[in-house]
Amino acid sequence: MDFQNNAGPETASEEALFMPSDDVREHLVVVGNGMAGCRAVEELLARDRDRYRVTIFGAEPHVNYNRIMLSPVLAGEKSFDDIIINSRDWYSDNNIELIAGDPVTAIDRAGKTVTSQSGRTVGYDKLLIATGSDPFIIPVPGKDLPGVISFRDMKDVDAMLEAAGKGGDAVVIGGGLLGLEAAHGLTLRGMKVTVIHLMDTLMERQLDEAAGWLLKSALEGRGQTILTGANTESIYGDGKVEGVRLKDGRDIPASLVVMAVGIRPSTALAREAGLEVDRGIRVDDHMVTSDPDILAVGECVEHDGNVYGLVAPLWEMCRSLADGLTDRHSGYKGSVTSTKLKVAGLDVFSAGDFSGGEGCEDIVLRDASRGIYKRVVVRNDRIVGAVLYGDTVDGGWYFDLLKREEDVSGIRDLLIFGQAYAALGASGGGALDPKAAVAALSDDAEICGCNGVAKGQVVACIEKGACSLDAVRATCKASASCGSCTGLVENLLSVVLGDEVQSGPKTLCKCTSFTHDDVRREIVAQNMRSIPEVMQLLHWSTPDGCSSCRPALNYYLLCALPGEYRDDQQSRFVNERMHANIQKDGTYSVVPRMWGGLTSPRELRAIADVVEKYNAPMVKVTGGQRLDIFGIRKEDLPAVWADLNAAGMVSGHAYGKSLRTVKTCVGSEWCRFGTQDSTGLGVRIERMTWGSWMPHKFKIAASGCPRNCAEATIKDFGVVCVDSGYELHVGGNGGIHVRATDLLCKVSTEQEALDHCAAFIQLYREEARYLERTAPWIERVGVEYVKSRIVEDEAGREALRSRFLYSQSFSQDDPWAQRAAGADSELHQPLEPPMPFGAIAAE
Repeated sequence: MDFQNNAGPETASEEALFMPSDDVREHLVVVGNGMAGCRAVEELLARDRDRYRVTIFGAEPHVNYNRIMLSPVLAGEKSFDDIIINSRDWYSDNNIELIAGDPVTAIDRAGKTVTSQSGRTVGYDKLLIATGSDPFIIPVPGKDLPGVISFRDMKDVDAMLEAAGKGGDAVVIGGGLLGLEAAHGLTLRGMKVTVIHLMDTLMERQLDEAAGWLLKSALEGRGQTILTGANTESIYGDGKVEGVRLKDGRDIPASLVVMAVGIRPSTALAREAGLEVDRGIRVDDHMVTSDPDILAVGECVEHDGNVYGLVAPLWEMCRSLADGLTDRHSGYKGSVTSTKLKVAGLDVFSAGDFSGGEGCEDIVLRDASRGIYKRVVVRNDRIVGAVLYGDTVDGGWYFDLLKREEDVSGIRDLLIFGQAYAALGASGGGALDPKAAVAALSDDAEICGCNGVAKGQVVACIEKGACSLDAVRATCKASASCGSCTGLVENLLSVVLGDEVQSGPKTLCKCTSFTHDDVRREIVAQNMRSIPEVMQLLHWSTPDGCSSCRPALNYYLLCALPGEYRDDQQSRFVNERMHANIQKDGTYSVVPRMWGGLTSPRELRAIADVVEKYNAPMVKVTGGQRLDIFGIRKEDLPAVWADLNAAGMVSGHAYGKSLRTVKTCVGSEWCRFGTQDSTGLGVRIERMTWGSWMPHKFKIAASGCPRNCAEATIKDFGVVCVDSGYELHVGGNGGIHVRATDLLCKVSTEQEALDHCAAFIQLYREEARYLERTAPWIERVGVEYVKSRIVEDEAGREALRSRFLYSQSFSQDDPWAQRAAGADSELHQPLEPPMPFGAIAAE
C-alpha cells in the first residue's frame, strides 16, 4: 500500500509503500475518499477483491470517516476516531493506495490520466468520480468575512469548536438537518444560537407544517432562537463577522455565522473534463458517465433526472456500480427514499410524497401531551407518504408498505396506530371495537387527562341529561380542553344512550370536533400562538387544516395577539393575498380609500392617469361612495398602487374581511336639514377604523339627519345625527337578507360616538365567529347582551375601546405601499402562457 499525505502528518503513514510495477491488473482510480467512493470500493472487493488495482485520491488529510456523525463530534458526544469508517489498516490490508490531502484537479480523458493539486499524474483504466457535493453559499454581501463558514467536513467542525471556545453569539443560516445539527452542537458548547430559515417550516423537504412546528417548539425550548420566514440581506462586520441583517431590518449579532442552506453536486471536475453534466454528472443504470471508462457515484451524480443526498440511495448506487465492474450488471433503477433522523436528539421520520392533494386521504394522530404527531397519506388504498414526529418506531413498516405498494384497505382504521395494533386487528384479536373497549373500562379509569375526569363521572353526567358532546363538555369538562379524548367521550355517549345521542353545535370544520367558540376560548386560555400549535394542542384530524379552518384560525390568532402574531398569508383568500378583487376574466379591480366619501382634484387626476396608463376598461362609482378601477392585470398592481400612493391614497380594503367604507351625507355643512357634521364625523370614524381585520366585511355610515341619506340603518354600525346628539345603530345589513339596525343608544358628543363605535367593533371582533356578519351575530347573542357590554358597562366599554385602538396601532400600515416597495413581488409575476396541445404532442 502507498499511504501518502500531502497536507499534513495527521493520518499519513511514515512509510511509502508502492504497488509493484509488474502489477498487470486493471487500474481503478477513485476521485474522492468519502463515504460513497469507499463504499463502492468495499462493494467491489466483496465481489472480486483481486480484479482491480485501486488508488484513491482524497481532498482531506484523513482516512474515510462518517460525515453524518460530524454533528456528534461538534456536540462533544464523539471524537474523530469514533467516526472513522475505514482505518489505515483497511487500506493496507486491501493493498489500496491512498493519496490524502491532494485533490484531483484535472482529468485527461484522451490520455486516461488524472492530475492532482500537487502535480502528481496517475494513469487509469477505469476512473470513478465520487466528489460528493459542495455547500451552497448564499451570495450576500459579507459572505467572505472571517467567521463565516460552512458545515461539511472536519475543518469546519474545528473552526466551530474554536469559535465556541470563545463563547458569544452564533447565527446558523438554514433550518435543514445540517443547520439544526450545527445549532444544537453550538448550543451545547455554550453559544447563544439563532437559526435563520427562509421557509416557514423547518426541514420542509422532510417535514410537513405540523411536524415542523413541533420541532421548532422543541428547539426553542432548548434555548435556541428560531426565525422562520426570515430572509438574509447581508452579513456585516469590520474585518470580521459581527452579525446578520435580515431583509425586514432586524440585526442579529454574531461572532460566528454558519452557512447551511443546502448542497450542490460537485461537478466542476467532470464538467471541465467534458463529461455530460446537468444538475449532476449524468450516469446510466450502471453508474457509467458519457465516457465508458469513467463512472460516478454518490451525491455528485444525476440518474434519470434525480440527484440524491441521502445515504440509502448512495449504497444502492454502489452495489449497482460494483456489479457492473464485475460483469454482473444488475442496474440501478432509482430509489424511493425515506428519512429517519435524530435532529438534536428529537426523532423524526418521513417517506414518499406527503404533499397530499386530489385523491389523497390524510390519516392523522396527534398526542399533544407527549409531543407526538403521525401522518400517513393514502391514495387508491396505497400508502404514498408518511411523516412521523416523536414516535418513529413504525417508520420502517410504513416505508415497506409504501415501497411494496401494498393494499392497506383492510387495515385502514388501524393503520395510524402502528404495526403491532394493525397486526392484532388483522388476526382477529379482541378489544379492537372502540365501544366495547370503552365499555370495559372501570369507572375510575381516566377519560380526560386535562381536567381529571374519570369514566364514572362522564357516565353520570350523561345519565343526568347530557345527551351531546357539547353538553358533556359544559357539564363535567371532559373533552373541553385539548380534545384528544373526544373519541372516548363520543363512544361513551353511544354506549349509554344508543341512538338517542344528540348532535351538538356545528363544529368549526370537518378537521376538528370543536366549535368556533371553543377554539377562540382555548386559544386565549392556553395562550396558543400559531396555527400549527392550535392544530396540535386541539388534536386536529388533518395535517394542515382546510380552506375553512385556516382562515378562521388565522383571524382568531390575529385578533388575540395584536403585534405578536405574524399574519399567515397562505391562510387568506386570494383577494386578501393580492389586496385586490379578482374578476371573472382573471384581472383585478382596485378601490382606493376615499375618507368619508370625500375626494380631491389631485386624487381624481391620479385615478384618471392610472386608468389611461394601464388601459383600465371601466371605472365605476361604488355604493360606498368610492371609485372602482376594473381590468388591472396582476403584474401591474404594484405599479398602480405606487401611482395612487403618490397622490396620498391608500388601500380601500374592498377585498377584505375588514372595514370597507364609511358612507356619509353632507350634513350640517351644506344641507339645510343637517343637524350635525356627519361628513366630518364619518372621516374621523374611518381614520380610526381603517385597516382593521374583522370576522367579516364591515360597513359604517353617518347620516346628518333623520332623513338618513347615508342609509345608516342598514349598516353594521350607523350614526344618525339628531338635534340633541347622535343615535347609534348596530347590526344592519343591506345584502340578500335585508336587516334594519337595532338602536344601541343615544350619545351627546362626537367623542362618545367614536368611543362606542370602537368598543362595538372590538366586541364583534373578539366574540363573533369567522364569516359571521354583525346582523346574524346580534340575532344570535341578542341586542340586550350587546347593550350590557357597551352601554351599561362603562369600564368594560373603555377596555374594549382601548384594546381596539391598541390593535389598530399594528394594523394601519397600507398594504399597497408595502407591495409597491417590492414586498411579496413573486405574487405579481405573470403566468407563463400555456403551450398549445399540438405543440406538446409534437415534442
